Amino acid sequence: MSLLLSIVMPAYNEEEVIEAVVKQWTDLLNRQFPTQNTRLIVVNDGSRDNTGAILDQIKERYPKLVVVHQANGGHGNAVVNGYWQAVALDSEYVFQTDSDDQFITDDFIKLWEKRNESPFILGYREERYDAPARLLITRILRLSIAAIYGTYIMDSNIPFRLIRGSFLRKLLNQLPKPTPFAPNIFLAVMAKKAGFSTFDIPITHKERQTGTVSILKWKLLKVCIQSFGELAQFRLDLSNKVKALKKPEPIAA
Repeated sequence: MSLLLSIVMPAYNEEEVIEAVVKQWTDLLNRQFPTQNTRLIVVNDGSRDNTGAILDQIKERYPKLVVVHQANGGHGNAVVNGYWQAVALDSEYVFQTDSDDQFITDDFIKLWEKRNESPFILGYREERYDAPARLLITRILRLSIAAIYGTYIMDSNIPFRLIRGSFLRKLLNQLPKPTPFAPNIFLAVMAKKAGFSTFDIPITHKERQTGTVSILKWKLLKVCIQSFGELAQFRLDLSNKVKALKKPEPIAA
């Protein structure tokens, strides 16, 4: 059974909000696509609170909910796991967002309306509610990508993106191994360098009301240095990867 759309959502220690977020996004699927096959795939990234138990308890209440449990591997690892799950379900489109309730479901339609114009569409947090250190690093990252790759992406790591399923499979096959710390950045760079418009559509970003940010201060600086190193190394392989992305897909017999 193929799906029109899968929503991929990593979750880590979100027990205070996870059920509300699941309801918001499954309501969107029921409202926008009442007769089509769709799924919300939540990847529980080894949460140490009750997030996993809550997801298991509520999944019978939400028939479109698919719960995947994995050992803690970090946000990027959980996102990539969710992407592969969506590809395995033969999803025509894959939308990725986070489980921290910092986005609104109404903005989804802004990206969906552009789906025939590009296989890779990004939102853009025009006004972003995060700690000052994270905002500064985002600006540095934006300039670094421009310097290293010669391309400008407003919000390359945003967890609010719509990707055509067949294109996502090709992107995942070109992703470095082991999975980089912030794989969404690599996917955005590859899509942009392959010549596709990401549109960078302004969306609403809300202040976090529950839980805690898992990466702060020195750990944040450490992972940023790691990410910059991975991006610089990836530059050496980018040309071949972009060529692979541009190859036409084989025609099914």
